[in-house]
Amino acid sequence: MESNKIKFIKREMTKSEFESMKKGFDEYSSEFGNPPLNQKRYTVIVMDDDKFIGCATGLTNYDNWFYLSDLFIDRKYRKQGLGSKTLQQLENKIVKAGFKHIWTWTAEFEAPNFYKKHGYKIFVEMENWYKSGHSRIGLMKDI
Repeated sequence: MESNKIKFIKREMTKSEFESMKKGFDEYSSEFGNPPLNQKRYTVIVMDDDKFIGCATGLTNYDNWFYLSDLFIDRKYRKQGLGSKTLQQLENKIVKAGFKHIWTWTAEFEAPNFYKKHGYKIFVEMENWYKSGHSRIGLMKDI
């Protein structure tokens, strides 16, 4: 479909434009047997008394997959096993919800060895992703 009135605008999408785009993607995916995602967030919060010191959080994906979007422990509280405990609690929570697999991203300078220690395997490494020259690493695990 060609029109002389088509123009390209440099700005952010409005909420209704974003919803229109999402609807278009959902309709196209449905044509191939992939229903729209109805994502749900699962989270474990770590507190020291009334102070937030960390969390693990992520979103459901299709079928049995869970995306761990963030695992954070405040710098002052690291090296005490809190990251491991937080990750384990989130994994337990999503297993109870019926998920069979979990995946995440990390940076080469952040935590690939942490995840490997917890049974995750690298499925992709994008070299020189960051300005520093470090890789971006995708990891996954059957839970």
